[in-house]
Amino acid sequence: MSGLVNVLVIGAVIAVVVVRQCSARQITDDRRWWVLPGVLLVLSVRESGLVDPRHAALSMAVLGAELAVGLVTGAGWGWTTRLWREADGLLWSKGTKATVFVWTGGLALRAALYGAAALMGIHQGTAALLSALAVTLAARGGVLMWRAGQMGPAYGGSAGGMMPRSVWKDRV
Repeated sequence: MSGLVNVLVIGAVIAVVVVRQCSARQITDDRRWWVLPGVLLVLSVRESGLVDPRHAALSMAVLGAELAVGLVTGAGWGWTTRLWREADGLLWSKGTKATVFVWTGGLALRAALYGAAALMGIHQGTAALLSALAVTLAARGGVLMWRAGQMGPAYGGSAGGMMPRSVWKDRV
């Protein structure tokens, strides 16, 4: 795939994810949360330029740091997302202000890594960005699914320890 197509895919995925994160969305007990990260990971591995052959060791270290930042950002994103269960039992999620800080911090760290790699003469293609985005989305999805599994039913108390949407939506 060409670099332009990769940039368009990355931009489209980020736009869809941010729009979905900023609005309340129903979470289903769907096991397909890993499909988009899986597709992005396959695309990144198929792409040449994941590792700069002129600086293989340093390039792999930067890629490892990118993946670690993606993992931490995704996990932080999943933990800062507000979850609640409606009285009808449906589970909902929405990003919070803390989620924005996690995203901003992750972007700043990625920019710093990219700048450091450029200063060292390491070429990073879009494949590295695709793989880091895949890890971010996989970590977020995994944390959300784990948290959703820990929530109790809507009946018998405080809706799994979370505020009902009718109360929560007025506070945001």
